[in-house]
Amino acid sequence: MSHPSPQSLLIRTDLAMAKRKTKAGKVLEKPQVIGWHTSDADEIQIRQWRGRLEIAAVEALEPRFGPYGTFRVRSGTGGLYDVEIRDLDGWTNSCGCIDHRVNGLGTCKHIEGVLFALKKKMGARAFMAAAAEGSPRAEAFLRRDGEPAPALGGATLSADMRAFLKPFLATHGLLASDPEAVARLLEAASGAPANIRISRHFGSWIERGQRRTQREQAYAKFLAAAEARGADFDVVKVPLLPYQRQGAAHLAFNERALLADEMGLGKTIQAIAACEILAREKGIERVLVVSPTSVKTEWEEQIARFTDRDIRFVAGLYPERLKLYQSPAFFTLVNYEQVVRDADDINRLLKPDVVILDEAQRIKNWHTKTARRVKSLASSYAFVLTGTPLENRIDETYSIVQYLDPELFGPLFRFNRDFYALDAHGRPEGYKNLAEMHRRLSGVMLRRRKRDVEDELPGRTEQTFFVPMVEDQAQRYGDYEYLARRLAAVAQRRPLTKEEFDRLQQYLACMRMICDTPAILDPDCRVCPKLEELEGVLLELLEEPARKIVIFSEWVKMLELVRELAGEMGVDCAWHTGDVPQLRRRAEIARFREDPQCRLFLSSDAGATGLNLQMASAVVNLDLPWNPAKLEQRIARAWRKGQRQAVTVVNFVTENSIEHSILHLLSHKQMLADGVLDGAEDFSKITMPSGRAALIERMQAVLGGGEQIRIKSLSPEEALVEEIKARQGEKLVHAEMRAQRLILVLDAEPSLIDAERTRLASSTPQVEIIDRAAWQMLQRLTTSGLIGFTETRARILQHNSASGTDGAGEQDMAA
Repeated sequence: MSHPSPQSLLIRTDLAMAKRKTKAGKVLEKPQVIGWHTSDADEIQIRQWRGRLEIAAVEALEPRFGPYGTFRVRSGTGGLYDVEIRDLDGWTNSCGCIDHRVNGLGTCKHIEGVLFALKKKMGARAFMAAAAEGSPRAEAFLRRDGEPAPALGGATLSADMRAFLKPFLATHGLLASDPEAVARLLEAASGAPANIRISRHFGSWIERGQRRTQREQAYAKFLAAAEARGADFDVVKVPLLPYQRQGAAHLAFNERALLADEMGLGKTIQAIAACEILAREKGIERVLVVSPTSVKTEWEEQIARFTDRDIRFVAGLYPERLKLYQSPAFFTLVNYEQVVRDADDINRLLKPDVVILDEAQRIKNWHTKTARRVKSLASSYAFVLTGTPLENRIDETYSIVQYLDPELFGPLFRFNRDFYALDAHGRPEGYKNLAEMHRRLSGVMLRRRKRDVEDELPGRTEQTFFVPMVEDQAQRYGDYEYLARRLAAVAQRRPLTKEEFDRLQQYLACMRMICDTPAILDPDCRVCPKLEELEGVLLELLEEPARKIVIFSEWVKMLELVRELAGEMGVDCAWHTGDVPQLRRRAEIARFREDPQCRLFLSSDAGATGLNLQMASAVVNLDLPWNPAKLEQRIARAWRKGQRQAVTVVNFVTENSIEHSILHLLSHKQMLADGVLDGAEDFSKITMPSGRAALIERMQAVLGGGEQIRIKSLSPEEALVEEIKARQGEKLVHAEMRAQRLILVLDAEPSLIDAERTRLASSTPQVEIIDRAAWQMLQRLTTSGLIGFTETRARILQHNSASGTDGAGEQDMAA
C-alpha cells in the first residue's frame, strides 16, 4: 500500500488563506440551506465548509499509517482535538469533540478538515487510490452515524485478532454493545495484536453507560438503607413530604436532572435535600447555587433553616468575589449576572461538585451570552430548577436540557427536524412527535403540579422574592431613611412630640412606598423592580389554567401599575380599593368568582377583611404590613375554611430595606415562620404594641442596635452636619462650631448655597453658610492679623484638605 512519506508530520491548512478572503467570499462559499430545513447531507456540507476554513493545523501522530492514522487537529480558536481516520469516503471516522458526539452524522469539521488537508497533500488520484485500498488495520470503534454503537471494521481479522477479541464479542461475531464489556476491551488493549486499532473515543460512551448503572445501584442501596434504619430521607431539619422525597432522590441519583415542579411545591428544599444526600453518599463538598438576585437571599435563609451547612454569599467587586471563590463554603450563592462575568474563575477556583440553576428559564434562549456562560460551568452534578421549562417555544426546553445532557436531543438542527413541522421555507408552522419529546425528557425531568400531589400538600406554602433597588430608587429611599434615623435617635432619648411622631410615621411610610415604586410619590419616576419580578411570577402561576390569584398592595398606585401589566399580558383582572363604590365592588367580586377569564383580583387593604375568595389558590403580597395580623387577614381571603386547594403565598420584599426588617420582625414573632399555622389563633385579636413602644420596636427593626447607639449620641450640630453631608457630599469642605453658631463652608454654586440658607434658616443651632472662596479669604485675613474672631475657640466638625484650613477637633485662633 502506498502512502505519503513520514516526513510530512505537519500539514498546514487553508486557514491563513481563508483569513485573507473577504467576508463576502466566505459567505458566498457557504452551503445554502432553507431556514431550518436541513438534511444530513446539508449538515455534512456545512461541516466540510467549516473544515476547509476553520482548521489551523493537522499533525500526524501515526505517520507510518499514512492517511489511516490518528491526527491532532488545532482549530482556528486554539482548541486541540484528536481525530482517527479509518475511512476516506464514509462516516466511520471519529473525533473527541462534542459536535461529533451528538450530531449523529459520523463526521465533524475537524474530521473534514483532516480529510481536506490529506487530499490536498496527497493529490486527488493518490487519495482516491488510498480510499479504495482501505485501512491497513482492523478497527474496533464506536459508530456515531446514528445511535452510538460499538463496531468492527477495516482489514480482515486474522486468527490472532479473533482470539484476542473473542471475550468481547456478542453473537454473530459483532462487538458487544455492553459498556462494561467494551471497558474490559480497553483495559486489555495493551496486549492486542499489532495490526488492530482500538479507538480512543469509546470513553464518554462507556462512562455514560456505567454511570447509568451506578446511579440505579446507588439509589436502590440508599432506599434499602433508609428502610433499614426506619427513616425516610432523614437528611434535613424538617420532615420531607413524600413527593419531596421523590424529588430529592430524582436530583441526587440522576446526577444531572431537571426539577420542573409547579411554583409552591418546594423545589428549593428538594434541591437542598439532594445535596445532603450526595454529601453523605458521594462526599461532595462544594455546591454552587446560581439564582436571580431576587431569590438569592431566600436561598441563604432556606439553607440556614434546613441544614447546618456553611454558606458563602458572593457579593462585591471582582477582587472580593475572587477571594470568596478561593475559600468556598459548602454552599456558594451567586446570581446569573455574576456568572456571566466570573464563569471561568468559578471553574478554576471554586470547582463546584454540584451546580444548581434556580429559575433556570434564564438560559432558555440559547442565543444569549447569559445562556452560553452559564452552560460553561463545569460540575459532575447539575440540578436545574424551573416551574416553567417551556414558556413560548419548545426550543426553550431544548436549551435548558442541553446543559444537563447534550446527547439527549442532539444538535439543534436535529431537534428542529424531529419536533417542528416546517413549511417549504424552513420556517416552523407547528409541532410534531411531542410524545417522543416527552419520552426523552422523562429520563431527566420530574414535573408535578399541585393537583398531582394535593393529598400530600400542607394547606399553605410560602415563597419570598427579595428584590434589589435600582439606583434612582435607592437614592430617594436613602433621603427619607436619613431623616427617619435622625428622629429615631431623638426617640431613644425622650418621648417624641406629636409633630415629631407624625413626621417619623410619614418618613417610614415614604420609605415603604419607595420600596414598591417611587412613582407613588413622584409620578415621573416610573421605576419598579417588583413589577418586573411580578411578571415572571405571574407567568408561572398562570400556567395552571384554572388558577386565580389575589394580589395585595397597601398603595393604590402600585396596583395601578399591576393593572397595566395585566393588560399587557392579556390577563383580565378585578379591582377592589377603598374608592370603589359599594355596588361596583360587589360586581367586581362576583366577576372574579364566576368568570373563568378573570384570573386576578387586585386589592388594597380595603379587601383584606370580610371577603371570601376561596376560588383563588395564590396570594401575592407586593408589600408587607407592620402588623402580622393584617398580613394573615390578607392571606385568609383565600386560605380559609372551605378552601379545597393548597394555597401558594408569594411575598415581595425589597432587599436591605425597611421591608426586609419587617420580614425579620414578623419572623421573630413566629407568625409566619413555617408558613403553615395550626389555625387555633384568633388573628383578629393579635395586635402590635402601640404608641411609643411600637415605635421603638419598629426603629429597632429598621436601624439595628449598633446604628441606634451611634445616632443617639449625635449632638444637634453633629446631626445637622451629617444631614448636609448626606445632601452635598464633598461639596461640604468645612464645618465648625464657634460662638454657638454652626459655620458651613460649601464649594458650590451661589444658587445652591442660597437654597441651603433658606432650608436651614430656622435650624437649631443657628447656621452661617459661606462659599469656599470667602472662607479662604477670611483665613488669609485672620492669619495676617487684619481681622479676628470674637470667639477664638472653634470645634471642627468636618474638614477636607481642599478647604484651605488646618487642624481638626478643637482649634484656637488668634484674635
